[in-house]
Amino acid sequence: MKNNFDINTLVRENVLKMKPYSSARDEFEDFNTAEMIFLDANENPFETGVNRYPDPQQASVKAVLAKQKNILPNQILLGNGSDEVLDLLFRAFCEPNKDNIISLPPTYGMYGVLANINAVENKEVFLSTDFEPQVDAILDAANEYTKILFLCSPNNPTGNSFSDESVVSLLQNFKGLVVIDEAYIDFSNKQSWLNELDEYPNLIITQTLSKAYGLAGIRLGICYASSQVITILNKIKPPYNVNELTQKRALERLSDQEKIQLEIDSIVVQREDLIKVLHKVKFVSKIYPTEANFILIKVDDANKRYSELIAKGIVIRNRTTQPLCENTLRLTIGTAKENKKLMEALLAISS
Repeated sequence: MKNNFDINTLVRENVLKMKPYSSARDEFEDFNTAEMIFLDANENPFETGVNRYPDPQQASVKAVLAKQKNILPNQILLGNGSDEVLDLLFRAFCEPNKDNIISLPPTYGMYGVLANINAVENKEVFLSTDFEPQVDAILDAANEYTKILFLCSPNNPTGNSFSDESVVSLLQNFKGLVVIDEAYIDFSNKQSWLNELDEYPNLIITQTLSKAYGLAGIRLGICYASSQVITILNKIKPPYNVNELTQKRALERLSDQEKIQLEIDSIVVQREDLIKVLHKVKFVSKIYPTEANFILIKVDDANKRYSELIAKGIVIRNRTTQPLCENTLRLTIGTAKENKKLMEALLAISS
């Protein structure tokens, strides 16, 4: 793969030819700007803390992430949530009404939504009954117009990580881009595929600060890829897509790795405690293996049990309409107090 992969063969022709928009701040990113007077961006001059446009390349945040992940800043793109990052991939590589992508239901629903928005066919190849990618079926479904394969690992809503053998086989044999969505990787014992970024030029990894980092409200998604892929995405991203407040809050949180790890550890412990109780709930017929901050369970009647929990003031996710997920519920791990109430409600309904 490394010797014959050419990213330019996958890029939309108009994107390949275009020049990125150059914002006022982009033009001076290499200058020492501390003493400069900026009268170029039609900003309000009165200081509010956010009266100036934010750094369009989020250099400070990328520098911290690059050091923590042991990669280069030019291998990182930040977006207004992971959904913007995913949308940029569609817009950079998929020609509307011509190209297609492959997703593996049951999985994160936004892959299909973004495909529809961008007029790109979404070829669905269902996971196996044990929620693993069916490698041969995926490769058979691909054609010359297939640009992207989306792998969510750990997967939402199933919670499992895909086998290394399946992922490596797809990285080596799939002719397009392989996007591994690692929104839940911090809760897993598996290593991130970031370690293989330089080995596979068709590999793209997305992560987020919304889950383990507890920053869902600031909307910061992360894309790790080759510098060539990042350069292409930078061509089409909005100039100030990540606001100043988001960048500052991200830097604060990223600097407190010890606290983050303690919170992750707590969630994992709470997850195991909930699993123990679920084994005692009579209407639960299966507890699926999980490496995320949620648990998928199979019950006798998902709609009924969902409504019963709602009546007790507890909102979970009913996944029974998803492929291979008939009569399943997804339970997010909350605080110890919230989990206690959930466990008490489950046992009460079960009795």
